[in-house]
Amino acid sequence: MKRNKIIDIYSHNRLKLHKQCIAFHEAGHAAAIYLNNKARNLPPVFFQIVFKEISGASDYDVLVFQATHDDNIARVEGGRLIELLPHSIDGLAHKLIDNNEAMAPLVKDYIIAFEADIINLLIGPLAEAKHVYNRDDELFNNHLVDLKSLKNYGGGSDLALAHEYLESFSASKQLQDEKLNELFAVACDFVSNSANWKAITKLANYILESNKNIIRCEEVVSVIES
Repeated sequence: MKRNKIIDIYSHNRLKLHKQCIAFHEAGHAAAIYLNNKARNLPPVFFQIVFKEISGASDYDVLVFQATHDDNIARVEGGRLIELLPHSIDGLAHKLIDNNEAMAPLVKDYIIAFEADIINLLIGPLAEAKHVYNRDDELFNNHLVDLKSLKNYGGGSDLALAHEYLESFSASKQLQDEKLNELFAVACDFVSNSANWKAITKLANYILESNKNIIRCEEVVSVIES
């Protein structure tokens, strides 16, 4: 076989694998926004999955995709319950409750939404990690995949945004880390749940088969609920 033919096949296989990783990553985010928020009795929020066309990518582009794909290739637009982060959640909570005790339930709901946003960010790279482990016939659990390793599964920007949230949670680095570890465990449980994983897989397969550049939230819900 000619050398350029070998390179073409290799590049095609690499591109296929990376498209699968991207599909599971974004399916993880989208399924979490719908299912995790719903389970917490949080209001629905608009989002859509946006993909950059990569079918005509060069051999070089395929090689540099790696697992470090970023928002230039795929992203979820919207989906956050908390768009504008307060300087301090504690400060905001005390201010609202001190002025009106009836605000306490709203503050509690705000904190639930705040944590849900972080969990939904973590589920994207976790879904990609689980897909890779399953593909390689390896056992997946949160002891093998930790927070630091999420960067290997396209989670760099997700972790950066999660840290922005945590800076509003507390000025203490120790408390930030404790809260992140707590929410990471919840995200792992979500991905490990068989029903949730079935939904993520169904959506990822739909993404790959449809080859659409934009998949809106109504379409995501329809796929998951079908």
